Amino acid sequence: MRSSAHPAPIAMRLRGGFTIVELLVVIAIIGVLVALLLPAVQQARTSARRMQCTNNLKQIGLALHSFHETENAFPPAHLILNIPRTSSPTEILPGLDEPSWLIWILPYIGQRALAEQWDVFLPYGNQPNQIRDRALAVFLCPEIHSVESAVVGDQTISSTFRLPCGCPAGMTQVVPGGAVADYVANHGDLSPGAAGLPTDFYWGGQGTGVIVSSRPKVNNGQIERDWLDKVKIADVTDGTSNTLLVGEPHIPRSERNSTPYNGPAYFGRYLTNYARVGGPGVPLAHGPDDQRGTSYSFGSSHTGIIQFCMADGSVRSISTSISSRIIGNLANRHDGETEGQF
Repeated sequence: MRSSAHPAPIAMRLRGGFTIVELLVVIAIIGVLVALLLPAVQQARTSARRMQCTNNLKQIGLALHSFHETENAFPPAHLILNIPRTSSPTEILPGLDEPSWLIWILPYIGQRALAEQWDVFLPYGNQPNQIRDRALAVFLCPEIHSVESAVVGDQTISSTFRLPCGCPAGMTQVVPGGAVADYVANHGDLSPGAAGLPTDFYWGGQGTGVIVSSRPKVNNGQIERDWLDKVKIADVTDGTSNTLLVGEPHIPRSERNSTPYNGPAYFGRYLTNYARVGGPGVPLAHGPDDQRGTSYSFGSSHTGIIQFCMADGSVRSISTSISSRIIGNLANRHDGETEGQF
């Protein structure tokens, strides 16, 4: 006989979803995890940008040494025709606007094709716009610029003192645009003269650094394709490990992509677009918001340090708290003042 028993009842229906309290607890836990992880992520990104900056300086240092091996000298910061007029020995011929040292090293950073489009003995304004506007990642600190943000247009500025171009103080000038850079040459310290005099540091051959303003060779009034005032490794008598070669410039946040702090770096007229000096009177800036820094100061957007490539090609992180006296000794290639630990 077949049984007529009913099927067993379902004990309980499963519950779906969360209650509001459970959802709030989950959100709170996620928030705590994000708060714990975010500083670590940010620190990792900062470290990665700093490492990229270090690698850029290493590449630039290697390029400068390769240039030295080929030319038996470091490149000139820029060329300036520092020759008195016959009728007036105290008056200096206007400076030339040839491209800065950054163009001279292009073949040594894998940019030979770009270098061949430049003529380093022709004025900057005679160069094609497309190469003047060519920003290169190796010349940019990722804390400050990307390749897309590293080009500035024409600007009108007023000089505050007599410039190497021969322009008087207060003269308004139009600065042609071009790509900017976040690494600058060590031009030395403030010796030998005061700002505005023909004997000052930015005139041809006067700089005490390693990459200094130089004069082109002139023969019967014609500029030869060579330059005077060559600085060689043998001229760095304080020792290549004790002398700055290239470093990071002080660029206030409000002055990015702006002359004189961060104008077109290939343009040879304005030294502060591609070079800096150090020493008493030119303190290191402690950051992009530090009011003590000047347009001639080294500085950085890395917290607490400024990265330099030394004349031996090594890269050093130097504390922003270092004294102006020490940084001046490191900037001068032959003052006899060598530093040990710094």
